[in-house]
Amino acid sequence: MRFSLFAIVFTLLLGGCSSTWEGVKQDSSDIWNSTKETIHDATE
Repeated sequence: MRFSLFAIVFTLLLGGCSSTWEGVKQDSSDIWNSTKETIHDATE
């Protein structure tokens, strides 16, 4: 019983962390692209 409960909690934790990590990567990519566009516009 304890092992199955631990396995379920562990799976949910890993699933939540991986989707959070994807969100962080997407946000940092958006920020990087925005910064590059701003620098390009400023140097024109």
